[in-house]
Amino acid sequence: MTLRIDRVGERVRLSGEFRSEHLPQVKAEMDQSGSRSVLDMEEVDLVDVEAIHFLNSCEARGVSVVNASAYIRAWMMQERERRAR
Repeated sequence: MTLRIDRVGERVRLSGEFRSEHLPQVKAEMDQSGSRSVLDMEEVDLVDVEAIHFLNSCEARGVSVVNASAYIRAWMMQERERRAR
């Protein structure tokens, strides 16, 4: 499965598998959405570690990451804690 990216105003909605090769496309869509962009992960069912690092960097910059599954949130937290050590 690939990644589908839909942009509605400031919201960038992702569907499918979010992997490192999709990062340039997602970044470009977010840049077009402006400084108050929101990344909606409701329909993402698979990510890789580079995507997790990207999501953490988004939140660190003030970008809202919403509707992420429990496993994605847990992995994000685990990576933040690992990098803090």
